[in-house]
Amino acid sequence: MIGKGARSAEVKDVMKKHSAIYPAAIGGTGALISKTVTKSEVAAYDDLGPEAVLRLEVKDFPATVINDIHGDDLYLEGKAKYRASK
Repeated sequence: MIGKGARSAEVKDVMKKHSAIYPAAIGGTGALISKTVTKSEVAAYDDLGPEAVLRLEVKDFPATVINDIHGDDLYLEGKAKYRASK
């Protein structure tokens, strides 16, 4: 998953369980970001074509980790900081 909006609590729990991260990048930069992919292979659902699940190797990938392996959520933290500053 790369930058598809906020993840539900259930998804974040599964990500934490499996030590997965959720990166997000600036919208509309897909073509530019694709240049950082050094290897790509289908991991699941090959029959879905462009919607298949891919395993990617990247170098210098310009993204921000929104949800980390500890369950932290940058979207929620950012909103909390904004509200506290008002």
